[in-house]
Amino acid sequence: MSITSQPATHAAPPASAGTLPSAGPLASVQQLPSVMQLPSAEEILAFAPGENFPVALKVLRQPLRDDLMAVYGFARLVDNIGDNYKGDRLAALDLVDQELSQTYDSQPTHAIFQQLQPAIQRRKLSQAEFVKLIQANRLDQTKSHYASWSELMEYCELSANPVGRLVLQIFGSANARNIELSDAICSALQVAEHLQDVGEDFRAGRVYLPAEELASHNCSLARLEADVKQGLGSPALKRVVCQLAVRARGMLASGEPLVGQLKGQPRLAIAGFVAGGHAALDAIEATDGEVLSALRKPRKSRLAQHFARLLWLSLRLGKSKSNAGAATRSAT
Repeated sequence: MSITSQPATHAAPPASAGTLPSAGPLASVQQLPSVMQLPSAEEILAFAPGENFPVALKVLRQPLRDDLMAVYGFARLVDNIGDNYKGDRLAALDLVDQELSQTYDSQPTHAIFQQLQPAIQRRKLSQAEFVKLIQANRLDQTKSHYASWSELMEYCELSANPVGRLVLQIFGSANARNIELSDAICSALQVAEHLQDVGEDFRAGRVYLPAEELASHNCSLARLEADVKQGLGSPALKRVVCQLAVRARGMLASGEPLVGQLKGQPRLAIAGFVAGGHAALDAIEATDGEVLSALRKPRKSRLAQHFARLLWLSLRLGKSKSNAGAATRSAT
């Protein structure tokens, strides 16, 4: 069964290969959390200053920024529950699903959803995209390995691409071509994050590096475990990381035309997201794929260079379109 069609059940996870730690608490039907037990809006939004998404929004006017921050708050809440919630994670995610339904149908209780409701109503945001983010975190509780790149991309379809689609809906630019470009960008950003977090993810009981990539570079789960314990990547692991960084870079580049498709402040925001992804991959590649011994943070100078390059390319593309339009009008 594919990831995108897997039902959200409360069954126990399959036995993991090797000695991978447990992926986290699973739900029991008898112990349902209350809304008051979920992380508060203050706890969730405290993460914002150090993360790429909210930082990139500073170029936007207040109405757009408020609506995008509301989406960020929801996504951050769901991720926090899926990764860090000490109680019943699946039951807590069910509660989030209920709050989401109330946000669309009546009046939610949690402050994150109260902040989200006006954005949903103003921008006609798709409930299905929010549901996918919940599904991704449900999947994280029951699935610890990904067999192939295509399987990982199915996960990204749930965990990353919905955020980009919601952003486009807020910008009023969610046409088919823009969604295709956005999906490539968001999936690439998700892979870059997985590469940065190899050690953290392994200790949480998850391996997002596709098994086929690990096998092709002779990096077994036992080898990965030893590397994580040592805090230093083996040549085999570093080869895997570098190969996946190349694939992520290609996807990110394939989505770059989205910058030129947009105008004004949305163009600047998307250029910031893409530039941040390139800078993150630069940091990984600068160490030949060594991601265990230290957090590989993007350099601000590299981010600025990529940002300037993307804006220049978008202006060049706009000029080409203008010239082509003028030539067509003169020919008629």
